[in-house]
Amino acid sequence: MADSHAHESTSPLAAISNALVALHKEQFGRGPTRARTEYAGPDALVCIMEDALLPAEKAMVEMGAAHRVQESRLFFQSATAQHFVAAVERTVGRKVRSFSSSLDPHEGVVAEIYVLFPRDGG
Repeated sequence: MADSHAHESTSPLAAISNALVALHKEQFGRGPTRARTEYAGPDALVCIMEDALLPAEKAMVEMGAAHRVQESRLFFQSATAQHFVAAVERTVGRKVRSFSSSLDPHEGVVAEIYVLFPRDGG
């Protein structure tokens, strides 16, 4: 697989960012142009993705319907959450306990938070 070679030379955090951007593109038709994933303590990951809005979503924000963009993204993300969780679990080798995604439609920024089960299992 060509993808496996890319992951060999990529840090786990960069691999998560790349996987999540690819999933956004696959699931929503367009992926963010910038993404960065960082640990937030020992059991949480945060991925910030920028320039994440679709052209139609940008137009909706411009016409004053930002709340509708947020609402539709919430439904889309809920419907596809298992794909995002699986990508993180594969990369870090840990189970995700909780997943949350939010969108700031005015800035086009998506923030995804993955809370992992502790390494000690408790």
